[in-house]
Amino acid sequence: MTATPDPLTDIPAEAGGPDHHISGFPPGATGRLLFWIAVVFSSFQIVTAAHLVDLPSQVTRALHVGFLMLMTFPLVAAARGRGAGLKTVAWAFALAGVAVALYQWWQYEPLIMRAGRPLPMDLVIGVVALVTVFGAALVLMGPALPIISGVFLAYTLFGQLLPPPLIHRGYDFEQVIDHMAFGTEGIYGIPIYVSSTYIFLFILFGAFLEKAGMIRLFTDVALGLFGHRQGGAAKVAVVSSGLMGTISGSGVANVVTTGQFTIPLMKRFGYRAAFAGGVESTASMGGQIMPPVMGAVAFIMAETLGVEYVEVVKAAIVPALLYFLSAFWMVHLEAGKHGLRGLSKAELPSALGALKENWMLIVPLGILVYLLFAGYTPLFAGTVGLGLTVLLILGGSIALGLPSAVLRAIIWVGLGLVAAAFLQWGIEVLVAAILVLIAVCLFFKGGRETLLLCRDSLADGARTALPVGVACALVGVIIGAMTLTGAANTFGQFIVAVGQNNLFLSLVLTMITCLLLGMGIPTIPNYIITSSIAGPALLALGVPLIVSHMFVFYFGILADLTPPVALACFAAAPIARENGLKISIEAIKVAAAGFVIPFMAVYSPALMLQAGGPLAEAIGYWPAVAWIITKSVFSIGLWGAAVIGWVGRPLPAWLRVLAMIAAFTLVAAWPITDWIGLGLAALTAVLIARRPVAATA
Repeated sequence: MTATPDPLTDIPAEAGGPDHHISGFPPGATGRLLFWIAVVFSSFQIVTAAHLVDLPSQVTRALHVGFLMLMTFPLVAAARGRGAGLKTVAWAFALAGVAVALYQWWQYEPLIMRAGRPLPMDLVIGVVALVTVFGAALVLMGPALPIISGVFLAYTLFGQLLPPPLIHRGYDFEQVIDHMAFGTEGIYGIPIYVSSTYIFLFILFGAFLEKAGMIRLFTDVALGLFGHRQGGAAKVAVVSSGLMGTISGSGVANVVTTGQFTIPLMKRFGYRAAFAGGVESTASMGGQIMPPVMGAVAFIMAETLGVEYVEVVKAAIVPALLYFLSAFWMVHLEAGKHGLRGLSKAELPSALGALKENWMLIVPLGILVYLLFAGYTPLFAGTVGLGLTVLLILGGSIALGLPSAVLRAIIWVGLGLVAAAFLQWGIEVLVAAILVLIAVCLFFKGGRETLLLCRDSLADGARTALPVGVACALVGVIIGAMTLTGAANTFGQFIVAVGQNNLFLSLVLTMITCLLLGMGIPTIPNYIITSSIAGPALLALGVPLIVSHMFVFYFGILADLTPPVALACFAAAPIARENGLKISIEAIKVAAAGFVIPFMAVYSPALMLQAGGPLAEAIGYWPAVAWIITKSVFSIGLWGAAVIGWVGRPLPAWLRVLAMIAAFTLVAAWPITDWIGLGLAALTAVLIARRPVAATA
């Protein structure tokens, strides 16, 4: 079994030719055209995000979708080597998507005035909008999400024919098209709003940092800190992928970038190919829950819940650290079990040296974190972070070309003053400084190469944003169906009915739903569907709203590690040269604690730094936070011992079962289970300590 190839990453650059500047775009005139469309797309998103050009939100969303359609169909047709006829059809669909966007712009005010009373032309445009969005998702992501969205769309049209409790009152064709293709409840709802603002900006931010060498910086830092320790190669993978997740927020993208280095490194030092792929997949998927950037879902969650993004970050940070601690512990035990030692310090880079050499790349990330935690909107923080990144890349290029250390110092001081002036007088100062630096860079070779890097980053960011944007557009149809028909209530009521008798069964049911949906659709639609259904239901059962949404978010991510689809694992398969299913099995082992942490957070919301729960009521909020973190660390340690079967010495099956029972008992939040879990943990520790130490394999 092989993974479905990514149609947007399988296009090789034309080596040495005019299109060698960036992979992912086809060679020839078509590739150049699509490349420049991507550059224009990113430029449009930047000027609207920075309010250099102000358009109504509805128009910005429509143009965003128009660009997505314009790029998706021709790129996929080129990637799959279609003939001239199919490529012509692809361009026809692309231009139809653009026509929809231009119609929304042209008719913006008239559409508002006649909302609910669409003209025949409105209906035609609405149908075209739906067809192009469904088509883009089909060619880009396969049939699963279009089928699910199609079922919801059919339900809005024909649900009145179904038996109770699924029946609804019925809606006219005109009402359904108007609801889905116009306004802010369907295609142009919250997901596409978030895609056209926060998500695109942060993808661009990550693209610029990657082009500037952030992957190498993170890898060098991880190598310098952990490369010489037991199992150092795998620990480097965990740390570097976790760090990369702070800027990319994409699990599969992490696998195919950092994995190109870490997986061969792990294999070189003795790790099995399947385990190496599993470690990289687990660490890379964790990037979506690692603040400050996290994944696209985090921005949609903040917008859906109506909370500041920093609240989502606050809820995610402790579980994210525990997730990576768990992965780190697993690879440490696996290395000890097989006697895998670290690398020689002499052949490792210096972490401090890497930071000294590329410190400027950390500055935008640090400022981004500060702005997010200072209460600024993600849109503002992302715009500033991106602007400062470009400023530093261009300024750094100029500084490196100067012969005198004094002149280089003057450049860096000048850039600092520009940043300070921006905070005082606004975005115009930053834009003016960037334009000046661009003009200066035109006059020397290194500067021109840096400008090409920035141009390529614009194109690469737009291409990377396509799957996320298309998924956000199509999942709007599902949201539109739910808001129009109230379809979420039926399944939600079932969860509530189960949970009134057993909350754990409701959580398991929700987890299974997330994992099943995740077998065919990306994390974003998975989260939106399950949170719309399960979020209100779990809230009715006393689970804090943000905890219920994080629960769903976690298992939507873990779905990319679970067989039979396991997208992240199949992305790692060609790099590891191993079967994707074998990698998936190893990834589940490494991520074992990740399946437990969400359950612990439901029973003890203090794990996500949220108020509520019996423990916080009994002993106070901060003592509850300290206790649940301590208990989680114990549970992670026990899970690792149970899964790997080695803690300084090999463990027999019965002792591994005892460790697993102890870990499982610590999940709940009742005093009796805590005491039982601690007692079993102590017993397990004593029994392990009394085992003879055997030679490693």
